[in-house]
Amino acid sequence: MRGRELIERTLEKKPAPVSGFWVGHPTDAAKEIYYKQVGIAERQLTEQELANEKAAKKVNYTTRAGRQEVDFNCRIGSDMVWLSPELDLGAWRHPQGKPMWDCFNEKHVSLGTGGIFADCEDVEEIEAFDWPNPDYLDMTATLEDTRYAWEQGLAVFGGMWCPFFHVMCDFFGMENYFVKMYTDPEVIHAVTRHIVDFYLETNRRYLAMAKPYLSAAFFGNDLGSQRDLLISPECFDTFILPYMREIIDQIKGMGLKVAMHSCGSIDRIIPRLIDAGVDILHPLQAKASNMDAEHLAKHYGGKITFLGGVDTQELLPFGTPQQVREEVLRLRDLFKGDFIVSPSHEALLPNVSFENMMAMSRAAKE
Repeated sequence: MRGRELIERTLEKKPAPVSGFWVGHPTDAAKEIYYKQVGIAERQLTEQELANEKAAKKVNYTTRAGRQEVDFNCRIGSDMVWLSPELDLGAWRHPQGKPMWDCFNEKHVSLGTGGIFADCEDVEEIEAFDWPNPDYLDMTATLEDTRYAWEQGLAVFGGMWCPFFHVMCDFFGMENYFVKMYTDPEVIHAVTRHIVDFYLETNRRYLAMAKPYLSAAFFGNDLGSQRDLLISPECFDTFILPYMREIIDQIKGMGLKVAMHSCGSIDRIIPRLIDAGVDILHPLQAKASNMDAEHLAKHYGGKITFLGGVDTQELLPFGTPQQVREEVLRLRDLFKGDFIVSPSHEALLPNVSFENMMAMSRAAKE
């Protein structure tokens, strides 16, 4: 049993002879290495895609997706793939060439750099901003890739990524964002409202078309550090969870499973996520506080499906294929049937060897 059937049986909590596997979404540098190993050629980007890639590189290292990634997942024994209009460099087509989120100052160098709303204290300034228009998002290519993945027998996790927490950090600068939760909460809510409304509308459009080919909708916001949450549970309840529930409710209303990504130590809010309707939790940052498999299986086993957990901080870059295999088998034993084998961070770096990556795939099918 492989591919979509295996993943969907896992999500339905039905017995399966082996575990599902997802390689994640490796960085572009890692893809260059892996693709050569399996004989896949990277396609040349169009002029529009190259322009969009420049903006995308400011916020992530995994800008290339599409049909090549589908073929790659098929060749290495991965059972699922993640596809999103936000991973398609050609999807955003602003008539003046602006990025989807035009939120950076010219001197942006880090998450702490103040964005264009860093000093904002007036909601009227928020309302006057040139917010992105959903009509500028062309989802045609992503829909074609999603259908292609489905035809190849893969489970597809898709939809808009909806990282409104990250976009807020970019608009304000991370520290300013957290401080303004206390000093200017009305400003925080006003900006969040615009961002989430954009994602709700674009997700509605995409999921309505792609639903027949999806096994789950997938969205993400990194809410944890290595040690704990980035904000207090109280701030999460006020400024994040209500908007997250809107995204989850929309997905559930379309009859789809909900997969959510958050790196870091998020143990303190996992009960809230389960209560909100999250079905699949990703990526289980293995070395973060209280995110080890023993703790997660003990407290949340049977309540949610776990996707991830194979350590990317030490094991995958520095371990041997045999050590990777042993860890995969250990995780399978701990999580029982509520588990899809995958790295503890989806963006594998080029220091994770092809051999260790394949060790995960083979061990999942033992």
